[in-house]
Amino acid sequence: MLTVDRYLLREFAMSVAATTIVLLFVAMSAVVADLLAEIAGGKVPVSLLVSQLGLRVLRWLPLVLPLGLFLGLLLCIGRMYRDSEMAVLASVGRGPRELLRPMLWIALPAAILVAISSLWAGPWAQHTARAMIADANRSLIIAGLEAGRFRELPGGQGILYVTELSPDGSHMKNVFLQSDRKAKMDVVTAREGLLFVDAGQRYLRLTDGMRVEGVPGQKDYRVMHYRRNEIRLPADTAANTVQDATTAGSLELLGNPKPDTRAELHWRIATPIAALLLAILAIPLARAEPRQPRYWLLMMALTVYVLYTALLLIGRGLLATGKLSSWAGLWWLHLPMLALALWMLHRDGGLRMPRTVRT
Repeated sequence: MLTVDRYLLREFAMSVAATTIVLLFVAMSAVVADLLAEIAGGKVPVSLLVSQLGLRVLRWLPLVLPLGLFLGLLLCIGRMYRDSEMAVLASVGRGPRELLRPMLWIALPAAILVAISSLWAGPWAQHTARAMIADANRSLIIAGLEAGRFRELPGGQGILYVTELSPDGSHMKNVFLQSDRKAKMDVVTAREGLLFVDAGQRYLRLTDGMRVEGVPGQKDYRVMHYRRNEIRLPADTAANTVQDATTAGSLELLGNPKPDTRAELHWRIATPIAALLLAILAIPLARAEPRQPRYWLLMMALTVYVLYTALLLIGRGLLATGKLSSWAGLWWLHLPMLALALWMLHRDGGLRMPRTVRT
């Protein structure tokens, strides 16, 4: 490898890495805000905060990595134009098209990483995250139940309160359980309680208690004293337990002719292709004049990325609803983008040394 190629490779790698790290921190802030909202709503146990954060970041990689690659290359090449490094390279016969080879040394591994994230790591993270939430909600101690504090049941389907709780979360004393059934309110109290799981359902066995059922504000209510009572705790009906195409493996999607599964498969294939196309497009888009505003490139790059991603999402929606044939996939977007990138690269690659005038 030539010395100039090693220099370009190092500069590209440093710029792409720095940009991607910054974008990951921005994405993590959005993920944390969304995750905290779900925890506050009782959809996700607070004990799963760290694990859910890591799994959700994996799901964001297919979107963050192509943008980091695109912006990193754009900023690096734009800086080379402003610092007259491209003029120096042109003086030795290396125009913008000569940047393609060191750029591919960065873009190809990045596209492979995006493909791994999109085809395998992302669906695995989605499936694992939902399975962890479903398993955690079967245990009251993991779901965040503490003695002396009111705890909302998963899905917001009731309130549970105990004064004493065993270390494993199965035995409790002085139990208060309130739940709503249609227009009626059901309040159950007991001296002791035992949590157990039967056939995948959670049950609470109560002893020596009282049950009050009725409509708030009305006199028509029923009071029952019991020695022993078993109550099935409400299951989490949130979308966390729903299995769909986003959690299925890529090999499973190949044999499924449903429109939503075909749309998900084409979307997973589209992200690494988009990363390569954006990397090629970054070379001609990075051309900058010496006094051109520095952040003009960022605005232009974000506009291109947003439009391209929006069209991909629209195409995904058309595939999922059956309005677009699965054989067309998202290639009707990739092929014009590839033609545009190659045309701009060919046009921009014609940089030549100014002709010398002989006297």
